[in-house]
Amino acid sequence: MAEPLIELKGISKAFGDHAVLDSVDLTIYRGEALAIIGPSGTGKSTILRIIAGLLSPDAGEVYVQGQQRKGLIEDSQDPVGIGMVFQQAALFDSLTVDENVGFLLYEHSGLSRPQIRELVNQRLEMVGLRGISDHYPAQLSGGMRKRVSFARAIMANPENPKDIPEVLLYDEPTAGLDPIASTVIEDLVRQLQQAHAGCSTYVMVTHQESTIRRTADRVVLLYQGKVQWEGNVNDIDTTNNPLVRQFFSGSIEGPIQVIG
Repeated sequence: MAEPLIELKGISKAFGDHAVLDSVDLTIYRGEALAIIGPSGTGKSTILRIIAGLLSPDAGEVYVQGQQRKGLIEDSQDPVGIGMVFQQAALFDSLTVDENVGFLLYEHSGLSRPQIRELVNQRLEMVGLRGISDHYPAQLSGGMRKRVSFARAIMANPENPKDIPEVLLYDEPTAGLDPIASTVIEDLVRQLQQAHAGCSTYVMVTHQESTIRRTADRVVLLYQGKVQWEGNVNDIDTTNNPLVRQFFSGSIEGPIQVIG
């Protein structure tokens, strides 16, 4: 039986009068690849930020390796490292790739610049971007910027091994990319999981069918603030759940309400 690594229990979150999450229960198991899918505006990115400790729920509890999290990530360290790859890469345009990937080490470690640069180059090598450390984000393609954000997410301080992320959270990593660039990113997600350098567990929010099918083992569909369906990725083609059928067919007819 796989070990529960992160557990959300009764998680609710509202922004103003709009309830985004409504008593959501979700378990993430060690070593699994989980995709969270659903229509736009149903709280998928919100749940990622709650898992990451960047956003507090209004109600409910978050457990990381059996330990209840109190407050946000800056209030206390989780027992396992959690890294996040944001949808728009979220790089600093005025900093080089080296400075972006090594940002936390430059700001918060006692390592020398040559030591950090070597660690940055190792991470860039892992994501297939050797020799670009002196480039600026504006000089890179969209797919390359995404891979730089991956390198930043898996950066850790060797003086503190607990910082190495065991869990990676991906928010729409293939959004806006052409099919070939998407395939590169999808392959990279799997390669990082299998590289035995941390990152053995990941949660991905995505709308893209190829990304779901190529990177997920288990799929959860979120709609109207609740988990409406979950199953193995192969169950997508056999389930009779009308929400799943409509989501993957792209039909405007069905229980998912079309906004606008």
